[in-house]
Amino acid sequence: MGIVGPNGAGKSTLIKACLELIPKASGRVTIYGEPYRKQRSLVGYVPQRESVDWDFPVSALDVVAMGTYRKLGWLRPVSKAQKELAKHAMDRLGVAHLANRQISQLSGGQQQRVFLARALVQDAQLYFMDEPFAAVDAATERAIVTLLHELKDQGKTCLVVHHDLATVAQYFDWVVLLNMRVVKAGPTEEIFTKENLKDTYGGRLALLEEAGQALRHAGNPGSYPGRSQQ
Repeated sequence: MGIVGPNGAGKSTLIKACLELIPKASGRVTIYGEPYRKQRSLVGYVPQRESVDWDFPVSALDVVAMGTYRKLGWLRPVSKAQKELAKHAMDRLGVAHLANRQISQLSGGQQQRVFLARALVQDAQLYFMDEPFAAVDAATERAIVTLLHELKDQGKTCLVVHHDLATVAQYFDWVVLLNMRVVKAGPTEEIFTKENLKDTYGGRLALLEEAGQALRHAGNPGSYPGRSQQ
């Protein structure tokens, strides 16, 4: 599921409220029929890269192994078996060779893959991902899309905050259009229409379309409408 909307629409706030990282003004959130605090072991989370302290002195393998803490228990050393799980997850994301590198020494795309590997090693049923495609290289973007498809094929659910309108129909089979409220939600082929996007973005949609046309005319077909605006 792609969660799509303009800047300030509340996309990240929605995820944080679901995960009880911020207080809710009203309403309630249930995960498989129960409050989140009772279902933590079923949920994985990939935060925005900007919210992470990349200077913290840990290796990439240490970061991925953190995904096992919930099952392992706090203040207990990571076992060899848990490290093997972490290495396997890193291998799936193509960063196993970076296991001993300090996290601050990695590129933005590599850091994102490490955090995805951390979520993967949790073996969750429901994944919240806050703009995992933001400011990553093309290879990392393909790796993330592959991972999303693999998780879906395993019967898992991914809720992904996404900013690139040009790839929504390609990446997601369900979409939520959000602008301080849910404008529309449902199967992508039904909901992701120009009319619904106008209701979501208002006049900003025209700016996104014009920006996309200008980029294409400038000979930059790899840039998508919205990438420079969102």
